[in-house]
Amino acid sequence: MFRRSRHRRRSSLLKNVWIELRYRWYTSPKATVAAMLTLGMVAVVLGVAVITAVAATDDRRQLACLARNVYHEARGEPLAGQYAVAEVTMNRVGAATYPETVCGVVHQKTWDPQRRRWVAAFSWTAMGPRTEPQGGEWHRARTVSADVYYGRHTPQLDGATFYHAHYVRPGWSRQRARVAQIGKHHFYQ
Repeated sequence: MFRRSRHRRRSSLLKNVWIELRYRWYTSPKATVAAMLTLGMVAVVLGVAVITAVAATDDRRQLACLARNVYHEARGEPLAGQYAVAEVTMNRVGAATYPETVCGVVHQKTWDPQRRRWVAAFSWTAMGPRTEPQGGEWHRARTVSADVYYGRHTPQLDGATFYHAHYVRPGWSRQRARVAQIGKHHFYQ
């Protein structure tokens, strides 16, 4: 009995609230409500536009970092070698042990206790300022980078996150599985 009366009271209360809300809706000035809804919709549209613009700007920045890496690391390589360098860079972005952005991966430096200095992940980033890339090789590096960045290129190196030029033999290469040799580079998982 007690439960029923509590349920009836709650039901009655909800019914009264609903009646009050309907009454206020029908008696309120609609111009104010319409203006508030319009302003709210404008604010949402502007917010979406700003978020989209920021994301597009960040994509362009990340793509530029990837293109510079392809240009400086592999501009003299065959097209497959350039795609491979871009792919390794993107594989690092997806790996937990590397930064989460392309620019973070490209400009990453780690401390080398044997040399007692910071070492760049990609040699060209350790060489100081560079001139702005241009010409056909730069255009090709940008095209390759866009293809890999936006997923238009089918990955060829299953999870490779390392590579080096064929004329050097870094110590880390002995502990890694080599997955390919393309042009003058060896690629490793």
